[in-house]
This record gives sequence, structure tokens and C-alpha cells, in this order.
Amino acid sequence: MKKTEFFLLLDEMLEVDPGTVSSGQKLADMEKWDSLAVMGLIALLDEHFAISVPAVRINECQTVDDVAALAGDKVEG
Repeated sequence: MKKTEFFLLLDEMLEVDPGTVSSGQKLADMEKWDSLAVMGLIALLDEHFAISVPAVRINECQTVDDVAALAGDKVEG
């Protein structure tokens, strides 16, 4: 999956307009990024990539690119 497609999944999960999430964006600057978003991301990664990621690893992420990297080689460029 391309990174732009992954960002669209994040848009949907966060219930924001498509195209809101973009490369380089800091999670701390995102109004909708909170503990519920972390839980939603855990579910998203499990559902779309069959990856189990602990919340502590997500909380270490600083940007949406860091979040995309959690999917490993399943999200590219």
C-alpha cells in the first residue's frame, strides 16, 4: 500500500476530511490524536495488515510517517 493510501485510512479513522493527514505531520499537532486514536490505530493495523502493535510503540511515534513505519514494508513511499 502506498503511504498516501495509508494516510487516507488515518483520515477515516480520525474522522477528518480526506487529505487532512499528510507526510511530516507531527502527531502532537493533530487535534484528534489522543488515546482513542491510538486504540483505533491498533485496530487499523490489525485489520488491514495483520500486525499487532503495542500502544507503547505507537506512543513513541512523533509523526504520521513514524506511524506508517510501524506497518513495515507493507506501507511504501
